[in-house]
Amino acid sequence: MRSAPVGFQCPECVGEAARTVRAPVTVTGGRVIERPYVTYGLIGITVASFVLQFAVGINQVAEDYGMWPYGIVIYGEWWRLLTAAFLHGSFLHILFNMYVLFVLGPTLERVLGHVRFIVLYLVAALGGAVASYTFSDPRSVSVGASGAIFGLMGAILVAGRRMKWDITQVLVLLGINVVIGFLSPDVDWRAHFGGLVVGAMVAAVFVWTPPPFRSARVLWQVLGVLGVLALLVAITVWRTGQLGAEVGLLGLA
Repeated sequence: MRSAPVGFQCPECVGEAARTVRAPVTVTGGRVIERPYVTYGLIGITVASFVLQFAVGINQVAEDYGMWPYGIVIYGEWWRLLTAAFLHGSFLHILFNMYVLFVLGPTLERVLGHVRFIVLYLVAALGGAVASYTFSDPRSVSVGASGAIFGLMGAILVAGRRMKWDITQVLVLLGINVVIGFLSPDVDWRAHFGGLVVGAMVAAVFVWTPPPFRSARVLWQVLGVLGVLALLVAITVWRTGQLGAEVGLLGLA
């Protein structure tokens, strides 16, 4: 089993990042959220999942619901593309991921709103899973919310540029984790990059509206997210065909 931890977290850096990017205004067309219920709900669901995982067996649950490319291709277990984001490989793994979600999540949820934030989190998680599915060893199993967490970092960078936040600390944190992702063989850096790119794309859809769509901001946001999802589906279909041919040649099916 391979875990996909965020990597290294500096409490001072993350805390400072949250303070410097927090803003009382929104550019998404919605009102500012005062209480980040979705962030706390995601943390609760993920922690509850880990408790159940720990009770049943961390490795066993990871093998049944983690990101395992061959499991998707051979057995049609498509749920792995999302369930892997709610599983973790160790206490330290979930602690790092949930800490960053706790620190950065409220900032984004307040300016994006509940619905946009949960869409950002889930689509970024899916983006990380699709990247892992596409580029990882199909025999490996990976778990973790890291794709979604990196998606939040990507969103902070995009929203920060739009709203003129000081995102220096987030850039430092991101750089440290990128380096560690390449140095550690147990880190699924592919999921990290997939989540980062997709999170940035979704955030761009939410905070940048082309002039022709400014009177129909919600329509633009819906179409934009659907476009990102269509891209992920296309990549998944392509990779499934590629792995399917490989499975046929190896006689694994």
